[in-house]
Amino acid sequence: MTHQLDPYVHEWAKYERLILFDGVCNWCNAWVNFTIAHDPDRQFKFGTLQSKPAQRILRDLDLPTTDYQTFLLLEEGCVSTKSTAALRVIRQLSCWWPLYYVGVLVPVSLRDVVYNFVARHRYQWMGRAATCRVPTQEERGRFVGL
Repeated sequence: MTHQLDPYVHEWAKYERLILFDGVCNWCNAWVNFTIAHDPDRQFKFGTLQSKPAQRILRDLDLPTTDYQTFLLLEEGCVSTKSTAALRVIRQLSCWWPLYYVGVLVPVSLRDVVYNFVARHRYQWMGRAATCRVPTQEERGRFVGL
């Protein structure tokens, strides 16, 4: 899914690249750590889906506001979800990770079947934290809504 946010309504639509993720999901936090480690140019900023601005975005997109089924990638107000968002992130990372962007050639309906399977089982596989992620002092500038 791709959707355009109105920057006058959504304060986070101004960011060039913003990843909104489930802050209590250990799988999602591992994904954030991976992205930070492979983003030497610090292109991406991060925010949690539990935050007020993210909750408003989810409501406006008719996405669940508690049982998160996807993370969101905002690129200058354009929202991508699920496998499309993951591939768009990977395309911007360092080293050879952008080669995986070839996955965009697989129909989105098939890619999202895999994405949905992982999303359904992520808490089973990696657990969930009691509270949202607290960024380290070094990471703090990369996180919005703090």
